[in-house]
Amino acid sequence: MRLDKYLKVSRLIKRRTVANEVCDAKKVTVNGKIARASYDVKVGDIIEIQMGENLLKAQVLAVNEYATKSDAGLMYKLL
Repeated sequence: MRLDKYLKVSRLIKRRTVANEVCDAKKVTVNGKIARASYDVKVGDIIEIQMGENLLKAQVLAVNEYATKSDAGLMYKLL
């Protein structure tokens, strides 16, 4: 699954367009490397998102095409 879609489905970022813009601004790293929106997310990846002064770091636990609001939190673990 594409990184921008994963960020939206897992609800780490609310909208896919915003996720795409954050990736384009080089504010997202995966496993320590700057990632593009088209990066293919895999289980075990460490995603870091720089939003202003906040740094969000999460490990991918599952990659699901769809997730309900209650299941979205099970797709990652905050570090």
